[in-house]
Amino acid sequence: MWGDSYASYPAGRLVRLRDERLKASKADPSINTRELNALTLSGGGSSGAFGAGILAGWAKSGTRPKFDIVTGISAGALIAPFAFLGPTYDGLLKDNFTEVSDANIYTRNSFLGALSTGSFTSNAPLAKMLDEHITDDMLAAIASEYAKGRRLFIGTTNLDADRAVIWDMGAIAASGRPDRRKLFNEVILASTSVPGIFPPVNLEVTAGGRTYHEMHVDGGTANEVFLMPAGLTLGELDRTFHTRVKARLYVIRNGRTTPEYSSVKATLPDITEKAVSSLIKTQAIGDLYRLYAIAERDGIDFNSIDIPTDFTVEAKSPFDKRFMRALYAKGYEMGRDGVPWKKVPPGFLR
Repeated sequence: MWGDSYASYPAGRLVRLRDERLKASKADPSINTRELNALTLSGGGSSGAFGAGILAGWAKSGTRPKFDIVTGISAGALIAPFAFLGPTYDGLLKDNFTEVSDANIYTRNSFLGALSTGSFTSNAPLAKMLDEHITDDMLAAIASEYAKGRRLFIGTTNLDADRAVIWDMGAIAASGRPDRRKLFNEVILASTSVPGIFPPVNLEVTAGGRTYHEMHVDGGTANEVFLMPAGLTLGELDRTFHTRVKARLYVIRNGRTTPEYSSVKATLPDITEKAVSSLIKTQAIGDLYRLYAIAERDGIDFNSIDIPTDFTVEAKSPFDKRFMRALYAKGYEMGRDGVPWKKVPPGFLR
């Protein structure tokens, strides 16, 4: 579905969601149809180690809820399926963000290769890692939770249409399509494909009896974080469920929201890298304000966290194990000791 469409959310989907949750609550007492816990995970590259650590430490504290909705973009898309399935997958999530290096994620293209592929690197190693970790058993588990009315959403950007796209990953897992695992992995790969750095992912789409190839890239190109389709409000859920839903939103920003000083060399790569990172940070802050506005509108309890200023370890490469292990440990400590959730976006004054 289009992530930026303000068209009313299809009533049939809401009725199905209500019926699934009511049925599941009779068999699973952990499902409370009057409560809704949502987790949204931002991009951040290797800084996804922070989110992985937060989740593991939060589970250790015994206060981590079972999320009804999990959304992810870019690095958050790599975390989201594991977070959706719960703490039993925290060990694998930890390995994914503390035991990998640059070679596990990408290989560099030659100059001619960059011109022909549209990217400076190949993410074939990451694609291979996804194929190894996103198994048929994992998809079956996601499909089972989808049937209970829980939702896993991943965001990409349709570069041709210049629009955000939200993929219902539980629906893909439960579709019975012979290529469902391939499509599932391609969506995640597309969500992590930073334009120019990683190659775009061409997804085959059939509409109106015709087949198209859409070019999808990093979801962070359109949004750094998102909760649900723009046309869906909590008021619609309340009317569909015929009861007031108490909702909580937890946003893990796998990055900072404060300025970071670093001396920039007067070279094109260094200037470009710093400019892009500044743009991403600014967009992330704007997206936090957007989610806060949605939470205020719909009466949702807003909670966000980002990498604190007292974390000072610097990465020496894009996927530096020392940096990721230290950041994971910081996130774990914060989660275990009680996440210091922020109730408003950065710089917001009541």
